[in-house]
Amino acid sequence: MRRTATRVVTFLASVVLLSSTPATMAIDFGPEEIVQAGGADLQVPGYSVPSFVDWNDDGLKDLIVGQGGGSGEGKVRVYLNVGTEANPQFDDFFYVQADDADLACPAAGCMGCFPRVVEWDDDGRKDLLVGLSDGTVRIFLNVADDNEPAFDAGTALTVGSEGIWTLDVGSRATPTPVDWNSDGLLDLVVGALDGAIHVYLNCGCAGEAPPTFYFSPPDGEFAQADGRDLQVPGLRSSPVVMDLDGDGKKDLLTGNTDGLLLFYKNVGLDSLPMFAGYALVTSEGTPIDLAGTPRSRPFVCTWTGDGRFGPRDGYRDLLVGSGDGKVRLYRGVPAVGDYDADGDIDVADLRLFVDAWRQADPSADLHADGALDALDLEAFIDLLLAANPAE
Repeated sequence: MRRTATRVVTFLASVVLLSSTPATMAIDFGPEEIVQAGGADLQVPGYSVPSFVDWNDDGLKDLIVGQGGGSGEGKVRVYLNVGTEANPQFDDFFYVQADDADLACPAAGCMGCFPRVVEWDDDGRKDLLVGLSDGTVRIFLNVADDNEPAFDAGTALTVGSEGIWTLDVGSRATPTPVDWNSDGLLDLVVGALDGAIHVYLNCGCAGEAPPTFYFSPPDGEFAQADGRDLQVPGLRSSPVVMDLDGDGKKDLLTGNTDGLLLFYKNVGLDSLPMFAGYALVTSEGTPIDLAGTPRSRPFVCTWTGDGRFGPRDGYRDLLVGSGDGKVRLYRGVPAVGDYDADGDIDVADLRLFVDAWRQADPSADLHADGALDALDLEAFIDLLLAANPAE
């Protein structure tokens, strides 16, 4: 019986595997949802670039969405969360202000404003990094109260000794701030039209903040995959950098021109990321493919929702912007056996499993044979032991 139950567990774990180059585990999410505002699909002019952070320090995360592209001027919208932490809701929006006017970006191709909230100068107020279509990145410093951010006119980021060059990835800069080499300093990773992942290491040459990139060339260093410069298939990389598979090392998730999402597992060190080939990010086991709405722009967050597809705080969710101006949400899928969706399989889940098993709830049919029996109980115990190995 144990051998059969073990095979069941192995099968359940394998359903998230996707072929890749080389094979690596995919990241799977729940079904696609279109984020709404005011009772209708949220839709911005041009291309959308979402993020989800607490804009006004009220304890609720809000939607910050870059817009624009083509002939449309780029701007940044804020949709304040008027719902709850467990059920975000949005009504109207306002435009981010910089230098006493709407923050605006010259738009070209598929780019308007690509915004990311960051604390840049260590003054306790949120600032705004914005990638531009010409390949440069500007930092807009918060000159107002952190509860109602407003920004200066913005400054182009520079690199090289004492900032002698303008940071420039060529075209379509998509920045994300992250401590790339785990030295406690904020670095910068930037995607671009060329599909590369451009890395700028903060040397701390002028103190811990603001970041300084004195040892970086204008186009940065390049993230590596399989021993060569990583280049995202389809080009137009749009990176998210964080530990996505729970192994303690930062991974890479990126969009591309074609509307796909690609996961690169870190097979190096957390302080020296090196990546294997990619796997396509999936929704209910099927690769996410925004057909007809290319240029996928991902942002990983904790949406928290109603707990059906993701727990209140145990699994990350995925927001994706694209060429149709809408914002898509894919909620994190709880692991098999995590009945309370808190990110752990523990005694609390055992109680919930036993209740479901006694009540003939189909969710307890871990053996997937249409019957609730000892095989299901043994399969859950195996999951429990695997999640809580003896020290």
